[in-house]
Amino acid sequence: MTDLRTPLSRVRGLGAAREGTGTFWRQRLTAMANIPLTLFGVGVIVGLTGAEYERAIRVLSHPLVAVTLALMILSAVVHMRIGMKEIIEDYVHGEFAKLTLVALSTFFAIFVGAVSVFSVLKIAFGG
Repeated sequence: MTDLRTPLSRVRGLGAAREGTGTFWRQRLTAMANIPLTLFGVGVIVGLTGAEYERAIRVLSHPLVAVTLALMILSAVVHMRIGMKEIIEDYVHGEFAKLTLVALSTFFAIFVGAVSVFSVLKIAFGG
């Protein structure tokens, strides 16, 4: 396997953000996962445009659709959290402010993901 780290980072064992290339690859993997998942989600929404309520609930409660939408939400939220963390680490210079904003953005991502997945599950299980 090709090592993408610089010689200095190999010696130190760390990347610029003290995390090596792990964050880089997680960001890229979630981006690649988001492409088909988002296309599927948009396709479902476009397909349900103008549909009756009962038909929309029937489609959204189908196990394949519900699981795929939940995966789309989770992948998008993880991708968003990584991106927000990287931006904060790059552009916020005070350590307290950086730590506070990273924590708040993480809580925000968890909240958005939890509410969104809960909504999909509520529809899927007829709540």
